[in-house]
Amino acid sequence: MSLPCISRTFLGSPRSIVEARRFVTAMLSGWPEAEDAELIVSELATNAVRHSESGRFGGRFTVSIHTEADRLWLGVLDEGGPRSPRAFPPHTDGEDGRGLMLVTELAASWGVTGDDKGRVVWAVLDVLPQPAVRQ
Repeated sequence: MSLPCISRTFLGSPRSIVEARRFVTAMLSGWPEAEDAELIVSELATNAVRHSESGRFGGRFTVSIHTEADRLWLGVLDEGGPRSPRAFPPHTDGEDGRGLMLVTELAASWGVTGDDKGRVVWAVLDVLPQPAVRQ
């Protein structure tokens, strides 16, 4: 089961986070990793809207999904900002950084590429082998 790299751009508003989740769910329908992918994209899209220029009036973010035989790559391109995303330990006061701790728990790896002008926060999920279907 493989998909080409697919992307969709959303307005940088809180309502668009729900739409980004629906996009991932629709594109990964039938994949065992769909629920984890949906949670990861939800966290990354939330960060794009809350902590980058994507959340300003007229801002946008893009969700991309790329599948391979053994991995699923998810990325959220934002419009940059003064701070780079980072995960904080769970005992830290406040809510900032907790979403990336969830991403850390769910993903095989994650990272950030880009700079204050625009960046992609990405995560990789390992894909479970699919059993052969007998007919």
